[in-house]
Amino acid sequence: MGHLFRENLRQLRNQSDVVVADDSVFQLPEKVLQFGTGAFLRGLADYFIDKANRQGVFNGRIVVVKSTDQGDTKAFERQDNLYTICSRGIQDGELKEENIISSAISRVLSAKTQWSLVLDLAKNPAVGLVISNTTENGIQLVQDDIYQWPPVSFPGKLLAFLYARYVAFGGNPDFGVVIIPTELIAENGKKLESIVLELAHRNGLEGAFIDWIEQCNFFCNSLVDRIVPGKPEDARLKELEEALGYQDELLITTEHYHLWAIEGDERIRKKIPFYGIDEGLIIEPDIEQYRELKLRLLNGAHTLGGGLAHLCGFKTVVEAMNDPFFSAYITHLMESEIAGAIPYAVRPDVALAFSRQVADRFRNPHILHKWFNINQNFSAKILSRVIPTYLNYEAKNGYLPEYMTFGLAAFLYFMKAVKKEGDQYFGRLDGSLYPIQDPRAPFFYQKWQMASLPDMVQAILKDQSIWGRDLNKVPDAHASIVRYLQSISQHGIKETLKTLLERTEYAFSQP
Repeated sequence: MGHLFRENLRQLRNQSDVVVADDSVFQLPEKVLQFGTGAFLRGLADYFIDKANRQGVFNGRIVVVKSTDQGDTKAFERQDNLYTICSRGIQDGELKEENIISSAISRVLSAKTQWSLVLDLAKNPAVGLVISNTTENGIQLVQDDIYQWPPVSFPGKLLAFLYARYVAFGGNPDFGVVIIPTELIAENGKKLESIVLELAHRNGLEGAFIDWIEQCNFFCNSLVDRIVPGKPEDARLKELEEALGYQDELLITTEHYHLWAIEGDERIRKKIPFYGIDEGLIIEPDIEQYRELKLRLLNGAHTLGGGLAHLCGFKTVVEAMNDPFFSAYITHLMESEIAGAIPYAVRPDVALAFSRQVADRFRNPHILHKWFNINQNFSAKILSRVIPTYLNYEAKNGYLPEYMTFGLAAFLYFMKAVKKEGDQYFGRLDGSLYPIQDPRAPFFYQKWQMASLPDMVQAILKDQSIWGRDLNKVPDAHASIVRYLQSISQHGIKETLKTLLERTEYAFSQP
């Protein structure tokens, strides 16, 4: 079985079960700069661009910048930047399968070793779009120097690119770009713009350039929604490769559902030529409803269920949803607590319908979304995805949401590190260690050393950088979390969950 690369595309075009672009795609100009090589961008934003190219609409390819030191770009080089998107899902009650060889990516550059090539791209007049996905921690203001090779932060790199473009075209307003971050934070475009402008001032850049940034470039808030587990495990990968007839080191799996909502008016629609190629690509002046539904229900349920699922021993989302107790927890969590506490005006029937759609997506047997990946940067996700809903529920009802509170307790137990090895922290489950991949792991490690559980919980809940406020001041929050942690320690996570369901489901059944 051969590997995927450009020369064998002609043969693959004869297969009915894989979508392959024409050879003409390799002659298309580079029009997009993308920060991030991860599976998510390749499975959503790049999916739309590849689809547009195959329809003869956009006619442009992507230059991807790899900013981290992890991994390398050799797989992209070996495969001529081609990769397969295998989407599987349920649509209108029927199984939907699609295999696409994406040819959207032209080059993959390492920021560390090829920064000059990134800056050279700023001189390309055809480049009109910048996309990013650098996780929730990527859009942060840090002291940065745009003349470093490369700058440290993503906003610093973006600022350096914009300055190089400004210089290359003499500040011509026609050569500004549309910048669409897809990081899952509120008003991601506006926040990125404010950081870029602040860094421009700190770097002492001229006022005319700063005016050019504000007046000639467009930072768009956006919301993305597609479950992209990425590369499957070896056994599943082998099955897919045998069915496709070739080996693919970059193959990714996705669910069929896909949404990219971009905040913008008619002017932005005209600047994004591939708008209209797919109903999942939305450009509207207000995308807040899409953001809140996805952030609070899908991402919030993932986050609140993450610690619980791991402690129960579940590896994937679908495995957890096949368990009746976990499935009941997620269902009640979304329908009885989150749906009614979204901090935005969403019609109850819309929120309920979205909740049920999310539950079906979680049960998709073809998507092996790993809890290990979901639980990375856990504390940042709790703050952005959960806490606003948690506080809004308590404010509206005058009492705590039981399922959310239990999820927070499971999060704290997941963050209980028992071993430190260099800069890495590990928790323990059933005698085995697991890595806690979270920047706040040292904080939790320190607090879990305290002898008194109530004192430990009080110290953790007091930290406003984690919760956004002192959660000890929320009535009954401290006592409830302590009670759940004590039960988990004494009776185990599954028994504690079962007790919670027995108590609350009985309450739901009462008239």
